Amino acid sequence: MNLQQLFTMQKELDQFIEKTQKIERDVFKEKGLALMVELAELANETRCFKFWSTKGPSAREVILEEYVDSIHFILSLGILKGYTSIEKWPVIEEKRDLTEIFLTTQNYILTFISNPAEHSYSAIWQCYGLIAYNLGFSFEDVVSAYIAKNEENYNRQRSGY
Repeated sequence: MNLQQLFTMQKELDQFIEKTQKIERDVFKEKGLALMVELAELANETRCFKFWSTKGPSAREVILEEYVDSIHFILSLGILKGYTSIEKWPVIEEKRDLTEIFLTTQNYILTFISNPAEHSYSAIWQCYGLIAYNLGFSFEDVVSAYIAKNEENYNRQRSGY
């Protein structure tokens, strides 16, 4: 399952945003924080950590959209650091506690932001593969949702979002 199509699409979107918003500085840390926020939003929609509540998770489509919001920033961070050679989507087929996965993922994101090494970047992808598996998302689900959200992001930029 090849990620190169997504890297290409993300690079084009990033260039469009930079031109539209006249971004002329390094926004690596901002994108890192955005990824952490998107991870938290994803966790919130799954409600996996809300032991005090009986309400179930959000609809699958809502969770998938939050998942894909993260993918945009993972791709973008990799592009900024030149880590675009990952070709296969690293799905780890292992049932695990989602809260544990989210905490581990956050740890890897923080590590990558403070020391952007390729092995930390790969670890983030592995965590997201594990999240996808545990949420029941296939690569096709992710690509389809990514393409839809990518177009929405272009439309947002065109309309002054």
